[in-house]
Amino acid sequence: MRDDDVPVVIVGGSLVGLSTAVFLGAQGVPSLVVERHPGTAIHPRAALVSQRTVELFRALGLQGEIEAAAAAEFVQNGAIMSVESLGGEELEWYFRSINEGVEDLSPAPRLFVTQIGLEPILRKHAEAGGARLEYSCEAVGLEQDADGVTLQLRNRDGGGERTVRTRYVVAADGAKSPTRERLGIGTRGHGTFSDSITIYFRADVNRLLGDRNLSVIYVFHPRLTGFFRFSLAGDEGFLVVNSTVDEAGVRSTSPGEDTSEERCIAYVRQALGDPDIPVEIESVQRWSSMADWAERLGEGRVFLAGDSAHVMPPTGGFGGNAGVHDADNLAWKLALVLSGQAGDGLLDSYDAERRPVAELTVEQAYTRYVMRLDPGLGKENLMPIVPEAAVELGYRYHSTAVIPEPGEDGSLWESPHAPTARPGSRAPHLELTGAGGASTLDFVRRGFVLLAGPDGEGWCDAAQAAAAELGLAIESHRMTDAPGFAELYGTGQSGAVLLRPDGFIAWRARSASPQAAGTLTAALRGILARA
Repeated sequence: MRDDDVPVVIVGGSLVGLSTAVFLGAQGVPSLVVERHPGTAIHPRAALVSQRTVELFRALGLQGEIEAAAAAEFVQNGAIMSVESLGGEELEWYFRSINEGVEDLSPAPRLFVTQIGLEPILRKHAEAGGARLEYSCEAVGLEQDADGVTLQLRNRDGGGERTVRTRYVVAADGAKSPTRERLGIGTRGHGTFSDSITIYFRADVNRLLGDRNLSVIYVFHPRLTGFFRFSLAGDEGFLVVNSTVDEAGVRSTSPGEDTSEERCIAYVRQALGDPDIPVEIESVQRWSSMADWAERLGEGRVFLAGDSAHVMPPTGGFGGNAGVHDADNLAWKLALVLSGQAGDGLLDSYDAERRPVAELTVEQAYTRYVMRLDPGLGKENLMPIVPEAAVELGYRYHSTAVIPEPGEDGSLWESPHAPTARPGSRAPHLELTGAGGASTLDFVRRGFVLLAGPDGEGWCDAAQAAAAELGLAIESHRMTDAPGFAELYGTGQSGAVLLRPDGFIAWRARSASPQAAGTLTAALRGILARA
């Protein structure tokens, strides 16, 4: 792949940038990934991987590898709860296990795996899919025109600068995104509300943990608030500190102002509830707790994804997952436009779909932060809590890439426990009979898929006619091995739904039609922004 012939350049090669490269590669699109750091993550950072995120990787055959990496780091399916200190009083149990109540919503579980465990898997598959990764490399300039984008790249190891020409750029370069700044895109939201720190330490906490399987432990100590995560062996972990209280009772949201070893050891011992436990500090990371989203998710041929598009506190574990969902939403659209199978207008649906979801997700993380960690920020005007499962699986899209039904109410989310299968919603999970745990979601791979009711052969024929006319690959299946499909998906015995490459429902017919081929072809033309 020559530097003057790169279809997509991805600026930022962490979780979201690597995911973008993986999803593009699965669509047959090679990419160049430039990352300013020398390699994959050295700090754990994001750890909760949602069901929706695992579903996306499952569609590419990666679920088993990710589950193995997760099992090597943490005891899975642990609780989320709060304490005064780890060895002290238990305050509240938010979840007795992180998959409690959601096991039937997906063939994919929620997992705990850090970016240290996940990113090497993504890197391997990104490279296998045709991506070239350049570490210690940063984008220092960007100019775009009607035909493409010219990027100025700098090697941080002293190799000089060069230009790269590309059709599109995906900016996954973090909360302080230089690319977003160059585009002049502002942000909205709540701004910064804590100068927080993450303390990575070694200490044997097994005696304090006891027989509790705890995935996330919020700490509400008289002298600090924050949360713990611990390793599988219980001999190391990290403590996030969001606020502190000094000897005079003065509260501070700036623990990052003093990250001395002595101070950090004191924080860890206070949160553990043992003033004498041996503690070794490995590193301290200073960061800002923020809740913001970009005013728009792109400009011309440059698109924002991940923290450059939205940044949120870790309460809820939504941030990294939302970035992976950005990557998947954008990748299939870029692939279809690059191949000439869709018009440029399809890319406009990225902002129309993902920005409202970003705002919803940021507000949900912020509400949880205020309610769990800092009520002093003020509880008035908070968005009411939306259940975690709805934030992860129930968000809805409204754009030209979705054909709405009469009576569409424009809602941003629905409960995945009562799915409607309306256009704009994720295809609900339904287990197939005699298929060893296979799901309707396993039909979602790289292209469009039509799922028809048991008597919907006319729609399957229409799918093949539409595919031939549009030059588009479309799979079709009559759902004879999925009892309850017609009711769950609202197709009746002879209707059908059209699934997009991301597994969202783009269109639905509730019955057979004598004009099936023309109806479906017209729907696809609209979705693909083809005249």
